[in-house]
Amino acid sequence: MIAIIDYDAGNLKSVEKALKYLNEDVIVTRNKDELLNADGVILPGVGSFGDAMDKLDTYGLIDTIRQITENKTPFMGICLGLQLLFEKSDEAPGVEGLGLLKGSILRIPEESGLKIPHIGWNSLELSNSGRLFKGIEQDSYVYFVHSYYLKAEDEEIVKASTEYGTHIHASVEKDNVFACQFHPEKSGEIGLKILKNFADIVRNGE
Repeated sequence: MIAIIDYDAGNLKSVEKALKYLNEDVIVTRNKDELLNADGVILPGVGSFGDAMDKLDTYGLIDTIRQITENKTPFMGICLGLQLLFEKSDEAPGVEGLGLLKGSILRIPEESGLKIPHIGWNSLELSNSGRLFKGIEQDSYVYFVHSYYLKAEDEEIVKASTEYGTHIHASVEKDNVFACQFHPEKSGEIGLKILKNFADIVRNGE
């Protein structure tokens, strides 16, 4: 069973739909026991960093997420869900993130000809043998929607990068924690393969 954390953020249903398309057993919930008993957990998200942390706090999910990751349950953040895994964001000065990983969430710099938010398809430069990218070729295209981006402190956890006015760390992986700035659930066959790889990790520890 893969649990999708429900904290009133956008994009929950599209992630659920993609996993069901892959014939995965999935539940959308904010119930602590259901989340702790799940074989894998996904934190999706579309919205603002500060509002999201407030919602996670309101629903008592911050400690639950920390417990899930401490239990070594496979855990995946998507889009805003990636950003929340880090300590802080330029989007919400003074608001603490989950702090599960180290790095900075920065605003994409204003560049002539580049629209912010960054909305659209970009190719990925794969590195460091990410398990989410098993069977996926270099320069595969995925779909992004974001105004802020990750600069991870430890380059070794970065498994995919892209360029959009700056060098963007698009996916990270450390132990049982995985995250993508892009939306695999909106990225066609490549995105479905990434979600399938996560489901295989959940099932088999691969």
